[in-house]
Amino acid sequence: MLHAGAVSLPNAPTPECAPAAAVLERRQAATPRTIWIALVIVYVAWGSTYLGIRVMDRTIPPFLGAGVRYLVAGAILLAAVTAWRGRFPRVTARELGSLVLVSVLLLVAGNGGVTYAERHVPSGLAALLVASVPLWILVIRTLSGDRPQRATLAGLAIGFVGVGLLVLRGGAQQGVTVGHMLLVVGAAACWALGSWLSGRLPLPSDASAGTALEMLIGGVVLAVISPLAGERWSSLTLHASADSLVALAYLALFGSIVAFTAYVWLLQHAPISQVSTYAYVNPIVAVALGALVLGERITAITLVGGAIIVLAVAVVIRAEAQRSSAAQRGRPS
Repeated sequence: MLHAGAVSLPNAPTPECAPAAAVLERRQAATPRTIWIALVIVYVAWGSTYLGIRVMDRTIPPFLGAGVRYLVAGAILLAAVTAWRGRFPRVTARELGSLVLVSVLLLVAGNGGVTYAERHVPSGLAALLVASVPLWILVIRTLSGDRPQRATLAGLAIGFVGVGLLVLRGGAQQGVTVGHMLLVVGAAACWALGSWLSGRLPLPSDASAGTALEMLIGGVVLAVISPLAGERWSSLTLHASADSLVALAYLALFGSIVAFTAYVWLLQHAPISQVSTYAYVNPIVAVALGALVLGERITAITLVGGAIIVLAVAVVIRAEAQRSSAAQRGRPS
């Protein structure tokens, strides 16, 4: 996510943030096999989070489950970062304020919204709608004054045709209301806004520490929202089934920590064009797992709408990568 049902890492260090020689040296040190292992981890771990959320939602209230997920993942990651660095991360007041805003958009409104909606929306369908995040980011960029290329705008238009098809027709075929479908779309838009702001707000330079703090902040906010939404903390110990608890543990450890580590490593060792393929592989993995594990229906409308969105995201990512490469070549060395 961006992955969503997954942790978004817009503030993670990209290859462009480091000197070119250092990036080249790291990439040469990483073998193709290692890169593909890390990619598969990101594909599967983030693609399977939608399945994990759906299973967790069976007996664990959504805001409570999401809150515990990020509190556990954030605490483990922060402890690991502190032990590795030998000190607790230093964060300024401005950085902390930015972390709160980004965390609320990404983890509370974004992931929390998807977790709440998946009580009614099949995991594969939710993943296809969340795949529109790159399209929403493009909309936000355009509204902020950026002028994308024609190919990028064409991909954007095509992608929202797919979103509209899924919202208006895809959900109805599976007994899902338009309201619940729009809730997922709104969560994706919030995730996109949080991702876009992450590149423009003062955030900690240490991506691992920043993400750990984002998780903790998001977990606290979700834990506060939980009782306000009528959820009971006792549900976690008295009513949660074994499969829901296993799903919660999986989301915290693999969906957040393991996938995050693999993703940051990839950003430092692989071309961004290769890393960004997760944006359109994750929904395919989610749809396949939803059908195989949960028996979710894959209707013709779902296939067509999903294919349109995935294709549009691929077009947008490719066009933006070419634009970035052209801009890099045009810079004086």
